[in-house]
Amino acid sequence: MGNDIHPTAVIEGDVQLGDRNVIGPYCHLRGPLVMGDDNLLSSHVCIGLPGQDTRDPRYDDSTKRVAIGSRNTIREFTSVQKGCYEDVTSIGDDVFLMQSVHVPHDAHLEDHVVLTPMVALAGLVRVLRGANLALGSGVVQDLVIGHYSIVAAGAVARRHVRPFTRSIPGKPDSVNDYAVEKFGFAEHAADIAAYVLEDLTPADGPVRDVIEQYEGAVQDRDRSRRRRG
Repeated sequence: MGNDIHPTAVIEGDVQLGDRNVIGPYCHLRGPLVMGDDNLLSSHVCIGLPGQDTRDPRYDDSTKRVAIGSRNTIREFTSVQKGCYEDVTSIGDDVFLMQSVHVPHDAHLEDHVVLTPMVALAGLVRVLRGANLALGSGVVQDLVIGHYSIVAAGAVARRHVRPFTRSIPGKPDSVNDYAVEKFGFAEHAADIAAYVLEDLTPADGPVRDVIEQYEGAVQDRDRSRRRRG
């Protein structure tokens, strides 16, 4: 099965598309780029330009790439940029990027992430499964936004955000109850509350698994930052 590509779209370089993708008016796709199936790019979406890096604004991006999974919705005026310090910028499956979102160099977005209008990420950010960044929020470089968390509208995350957390500047962390219900963790609500409110990690079970994945991602980002000086 083919793809629906608007005649005004520009596709250049090594761009590999799966099936049933919709590429809307005036989109610009630049390879190396791999995209799965059933993605919707509405209009004026730009994927695969070099990252915006002050150390080397015109670096050679020819070996850098973007990898995008399946069933993603990418709305108008959103940009997804190539890697700079790492090989790839990646987006998983079932991700919703709303209007005017900025996905920078070396960012990694896992499955079921939602970035609402005008969210801006800095380079080397990881947004883990099911996380949500609310309207006009931002994230500084090298941070991890944990699974099933939410960053408040207009806020700027300046530290890692733990899983299941509702992060509001100037207020203590609270539980993101909406995500707990949505992603099937309701029966583990007590473990989640103990972790978010009291920093207590359960001895075993799915909540502990999520916490360990998050802590591994944080350690990876911290090591990467130290290597770059």
